[in-house]
Amino acid sequence: MCLTGFSRKNVLKKLLEFLCGLLAGSALFAIMALTFFDVLGRKFASNSIPGSLELTELLMVIVIFAALPLVSERGEHVAFDSLDHYLPAWALRLQSAIVNVFCAAVLLGLGWLMWRTGGQFLESGETSAQLKILKAPFIYGMGLLCALTGVVHLVHAGTPPVELAEGEGAAL
Repeated sequence: MCLTGFSRKNVLKKLLEFLCGLLAGSALFAIMALTFFDVLGRKFASNSIPGSLELTELLMVIVIFAALPLVSERGEHVAFDSLDHYLPAWALRLQSAIVNVFCAAVLLGLGWLMWRTGGQFLESGETSAQLKILKAPFIYGMGLLCALTGVVHLVHAGTPPVELAEGEGAAL
């Protein structure tokens, strides 16, 4: 136990939520501000912000990949659970472990591939078309966040599935 009474897992969970939330929230706010000023420029000055579409695309990459570990940590992925109430508890635990190990393997592999691609982009000096922003830092970030999400799934593979509270989730 830590001195504050929080377990190491809770501290790491709070740190993950804070850092990924801050990253995703900041990028989303930047998209909102960029769009606002771009529309103002178009409406009142008949001139848009150069490269605003390109910046929006790069910021969307940050929003999506920074939110991915949070979605996995909270178990908020889309799930087909219509048959779950027919399965025994041991089968649900096994299913959860298998799915989480599979997701972890795929995300860790994807993270590794993105890290390699980032290195290739850095070597070749690959940049965005209009603003000439280096793409490598974004690819490296995507790789790191995918790997972090894979680690989250590995942690979840060793824990029993969490029951959704009444009203959580969606029914189709």
